[in-house]
Amino acid sequence: MLKRCGRRLLLGLAGALLACLLVLTADPPPAPVPAERGRRALHSLVPPALGLEAAAAPRVLAREVHSLSEYFSLLTRARRDAGPPPDGNPRPADGHPRTPAEPLVPRDVFIAVKTTRKFHRARLDLLLETWISRHKEMTFIFTDWEDEVLARHTGNVVNNCSAAHSRQALSCKMAVEYDHFIESGRKWFCHVDDDNYVNLCALLRLLASYPHTQDIYIGKPSLDRPIQATERVSENRVRPVHFWFATGGAGFCISRGLALKMSPWARLCMISAAWEAEGPGTVGPLQHHLTLPTQVTLSYGMFENKRNAVYVKGPFSVEADPSRFRSIHCHPYPNISWCPRTTIF
Repeated sequence: MLKRCGRRLLLGLAGALLACLLVLTADPPPAPVPAERGRRALHSLVPPALGLEAAAAPRVLAREVHSLSEYFSLLTRARRDAGPPPDGNPRPADGHPRTPAEPLVPRDVFIAVKTTRKFHRARLDLLLETWISRHKEMTFIFTDWEDEVLARHTGNVVNNCSAAHSRQALSCKMAVEYDHFIESGRKWFCHVDDDNYVNLCALLRLLASYPHTQDIYIGKPSLDRPIQATERVSENRVRPVHFWFATGGAGFCISRGLALKMSPWARLCMISAAWEAEGPGTVGPLQHHLTLPTQVTLSYGMFENKRNAVYVKGPFSVEADPSRFRSIHCHPYPNISWCPRTTIF
């Protein structure tokens, strides 16, 4: 009996000694990651196209973070909460408004408006009446149908591409826009759709804060994650590719320096056919350089019988001005003949 108890005691002591040795030789627990380290890690792990020049909200990153997944969770929340500064000027990483990098006049900018025949009257007439009327020399309309009315009002380019909304048709239209910009000799290329209102003063102010000779790509990310596409490398083999791109619907701009760098080796139609991407998604993988949250365009539309438009008080009712573009336009230009004189905003 005594022998059995002594054996159990020895085994218990040996187990306790082994546990102590394991604890002493194991690595010490990691120190808590301070908020500043977490912030630096976010900047180093995330590609530039995420637009981190809008500094992450301090209140989001003010707590400890311990894992890679938590870093990205905090980053997503910070990007969603970050907004443009109150004055609407572009803000770099240090939080201060940018000073103009170079003088810019309207004729330095090439604005391509993509449309199709069925929207000439329904959408384009409204744009011609509002923002396009302010600087016609900046605007070129790319469509798939000859229209004498459009030709009289502004630069009208028939792209000879299909009217379909397919990948090939959209990429064809983007290629025609790109080629006309290169031939124009202008400093900046901007693309918008026919359901956009462009704040031309804000656009010029934004573009003037960057040198057009550098590689600049400005726009709002189309998704909250990189787009996934496939690249055909041979007849029987494809490989996945991932890249960020600015949505064409909300508008994007590229500098002439970047456009010229793309020109010698990239025809957009062929690139888009190789990458299974559409339209503006063709531009994204070539130069996803930076993005900005600064709002210079507004849009409207209908989705599932629900109206998607900017809420703004103005001289026109929603029934008379469903897009709200006329009401918006009367704010900076109240002396236009069709803006009511007695309106108080």
